[in-house]
Amino acid sequence: MKPLSEQCSEHQKKSVGEMPSEETRTAAPGNGVTVNAAPTRESPGQQNGTVSSPDVPRPVSQTQSEHQPPSSTPAAPAQPPREQWGGKYEFLLSCIGYCVGLGNVWRFPYLCYRNGGGVFLIPYFIMLFFTGMPLFLMELSLGQYGAAGPITVWKCCPLLKGIGIGMLCVSILVCLYYNVIIAWTFYYLGSSFQSPLPWSCDALHNIPLCQNKTNITQSPSEVFWNERVLGVVNSKGLHDPGPVRWPLALCLLAAWVVIFLCMLKGIRSSGKVVYVTATFPYFVLVVLIIRGATLEGSLNGVAFYLTPNWAHLANAQVWNDAASQIFYSLGIGVGGLLSMASYNKFDNNVIRDTLIITIGNCGTSFFAGFAIFSILGHMAWRKKVPVGQVADSGPGLAFVAYPEALALLPGSVFWSILFFLMLFMLGVDTLFGNMEGICTAVLDEFPQLRSNLKHKTLFLALLCFSFYLMGLLLITDGGIYWFTLIDSFSTSFGLIIITLFMCIGISFFYGVNQFCQDIVDMICRCPPWCTKLLLYFKACWLVFTPFLLTFILTYIFIEMYRTSLHYGTYVFPTWGKALGVCMGAFCCLQILIWAIVAVSKESGTLKDRFQKSIRPLNSWRVNNINTTSQEQHVEPQRVEGPFTVNLTEADFTAMNWEAISEA
Repeated sequence: MKPLSEQCSEHQKKSVGEMPSEETRTAAPGNGVTVNAAPTRESPGQQNGTVSSPDVPRPVSQTQSEHQPPSSTPAAPAQPPREQWGGKYEFLLSCIGYCVGLGNVWRFPYLCYRNGGGVFLIPYFIMLFFTGMPLFLMELSLGQYGAAGPITVWKCCPLLKGIGIGMLCVSILVCLYYNVIIAWTFYYLGSSFQSPLPWSCDALHNIPLCQNKTNITQSPSEVFWNERVLGVVNSKGLHDPGPVRWPLALCLLAAWVVIFLCMLKGIRSSGKVVYVTATFPYFVLVVLIIRGATLEGSLNGVAFYLTPNWAHLANAQVWNDAASQIFYSLGIGVGGLLSMASYNKFDNNVIRDTLIITIGNCGTSFFAGFAIFSILGHMAWRKKVPVGQVADSGPGLAFVAYPEALALLPGSVFWSILFFLMLFMLGVDTLFGNMEGICTAVLDEFPQLRSNLKHKTLFLALLCFSFYLMGLLLITDGGIYWFTLIDSFSTSFGLIIITLFMCIGISFFYGVNQFCQDIVDMICRCPPWCTKLLLYFKACWLVFTPFLLTFILTYIFIEMYRTSLHYGTYVFPTWGKALGVCMGAFCCLQILIWAIVAVSKESGTLKDRFQKSIRPLNSWRVNNINTTSQEQHVEPQRVEGPFTVNLTEADFTAMNWEAISEA
C-alpha cells in the first residue's frame, strides 16, 4: 500500500478527471486503480464498460461524439445539495446516541449474569472486535464515500441493491415496535409524578396486596405493568388482541409527534437535539451509581453481576447471545449508521470514529451494569431473596424490576422521574437513527422531495402517522404478544443474512482492495497507524467476520427449530411463530429478488450479465467529489467535453502531470 501522502495526491487528481455519465460503469474493482469507461452507454450489442488501454489514448468515434452534449448546451438543473452535519461532534453524538439505547440498560446486564457473569465479557469482546467493529466501519465507510443512503449507495455493486431494500424493511419493523417502548416510558414518566408511586406498597390500592405475605403471586409493580399498562390479563393470546388502550394510544401519539418535530429539518435539527439526548443518560447513570453504592446490599448485586462461571464458555448459547447483543447495541444492518455517515464530509476519519463509538458503546453497557445491579442488590436485600430472582430480561426488567427497586429508595418520586426520563432519551436517540435510515433512503431515490420543504414535511408527517396507525396493534390488550413476536424476529436471522451478504459482496464483488483504497482516499490526513489497522479489518472482512456470522446463523436456525417462543407462561402457536419467520424471510429475500432484477436488466450471456451487474456505476465515483464545498460538486449526468479522460500510471506522477496535459 502506498504512503498516505502519495495516495492523497492521487485522489485529488482522480477527482479532477472523473466526470463520466451516470449510466456507464467502471472496470471491475479490486486492483486499487480506477479507469474510466466510455462516456455513453453502449448499444445492447456492445460490451458494457470496456476499458481503454492504459498507454495509448483511445480515439472517440463519430457515433460517440454525436451522443456527447456540446459544451454550449444548457446544463440540466442540478440536484439539491445534500445536508452535512453542522459539526464533528454532532455526528459522533448522533452515532453514540443511536448505539447507546435501551438494550444497554436492560439487555446487556441480564445477558451478562445469565451467561456466567464476568466471563461473558470474553465472547462479548471477541464478537465486538471480529464482527462488530469491521461491520460498523464497513457501513460508515460506504455511507461516507458514496454520500448516499442504504439503497442508492449500492451503485457500487448494483447486484446487491436488495441489501439496501432489506435494511429498509428491517428498519421499518424496528421503528414499528421501538416507539411503543417510548410510549410505555411516557406512561410511566407521567405516573411518576404521583406521590406515592402507583406501583409502590405505600399506595392505598396496593396495601392489601403487600400485606398478604403468605399467598403473594404478583408484586405491585407486576400488577401495575400487566393490568394498568398492558391490560394483558384481558387477552387470551396472539389471536385475541382486544381493544386499543387509549391512554397508551395518546402516549404513542405524543412519542411520534416528538420524533416528527425533532426530524422536521433533517440532521440540522436532530443534530442539535442529540447534544441533550445523548449526554443526559450518562449523567443519570453516574447519579444512579453513586446512589446505588450507598445502599445496603448493593455489593451483593455487583458481585452477582461480575462473578465468572467459566463453564459457560463451552456453551454455544453464550456466543450467540454475545453476537446478538453486539448487533442489537451497535445498530448494524438496519441502515441508520450508513445514512448518518452519508452526511459526513468526505475527508472525515471513519476509522477513528469507529473506534470511539464502538468502544464507547460497549463501555457504556458494562458501566450501566453497575448502576442497575447495585440497585437490584439492594432490592434483593430488602426482600430477602437471591439477586437472580429479582431481575429479568426485556421489558420486564425495565418496567417491573426497576420501578419496584426505585420505589424502595428514599425520594422515590425523584429517582423514578430521573430514570424514566433517561429511558425516554435512550429510546428517542435510537429511533432517530432508524428513522434517518428510512428518510435518507427515500429522499435519495426521490431527490425532488429534498428540494421542496413542503413535500418533505408532508412525507415525514405521513410516514410518522402511518407508523402510529400500525403501532396501535401493539398497544391493545394483547399487543405485548405482537410486540414480542416482532421484537424476536425483526432482528433475528434476517439481519444476520443481510450483514453476511454485505460483507461478502463488498469483499469479493466490489473488491476488498478497492474498498480499502477508498477508505485511504477519505482519511488521507490520518496517522500511519490507520493504514496498518486496515490490514486487520481486511482480514476480518475476508475471513473472520463471514465465518462467525455463518456460525451464528447456523445456531439460530437450530435453536429456532428446537425451542418455542413464549411470553411469560403463554406459548406462541405454530402459526404465530411461522408469521415471525416470514417477517425475517421477507427482509432477506429482497437480496435475491433485486439481484434477479439487476441481472435481467443487462444483456449477453448469464455470465456476462452477472459480471456487468457487479461493476460500479460511474456515478458512484462522482458522488464523493462533494467534499468540502458546493462548488466542487459535479453532476454525474453532465459531460463537459467530447473526450474520455483515461488515467495512466504517468498521470499519477506530479512532475509529469503538466507535461502530459499540454501534450
